[in-house]
Formats: sequence, structure tokens, C-alpha cells
Amino acid sequence: MPKIATTKMSSRGQVVIPEKIRRELNLKKGAQFVVMGDKNVVILKNISPPSMQEFDSLIAKAREAGRQAGLEEIDIQESINKVREKK
Repeated sequence: MPKIATTKMSSRGQVVIPEKIRRELNLKKGAQFVVMGDKNVVILKNISPPSMQEFDSLIAKAREAGRQAGLEEIDIQESINKVREKK
């Protein structure tokens, strides 16, 4: 069953997540959220960085995709240089 509580927004746009919900969802100081809004609905989605194992898996998939696309290290370095020139 969903956890439900009410809260208010401060004049600075800050919203307090009620303690009961923070405890039940194990939210700690510094937790980060994606915020989505549509009409009169606001959704906060807790996000966290991937574990090292997940990160390694993502990197392996990216490397494989690069190999299949025929990319070489020089192509990546040239792309980085182009982006840095634009700043």
C-alpha cells in the first residue's frame, strides 16, 4: 500500500518529506531525486548512482557498442577535443 502524507512548500520552494515516509523508504540526508511535473501532479523519484558492478557492466556494453560501430580511440579523442573547443 502506498505511503501517504501531506506537506507544505516553503517560500523558497523547499518541500519536507515527512519523517514517517523517510524512515519507511530509508531516505538519508543528501538523497537525490528526479522531479517530474505534469499539470497538478509532482513526482519525486529517488535516484542513486550505480554500484561499481553495474557501472562496469555499463562500460563493457558501451565499449562493445563502440567496437561494433567501428569507433577507435582516436575518434573518441577527436570528439572530446571538438566539444572542448565549443566551450
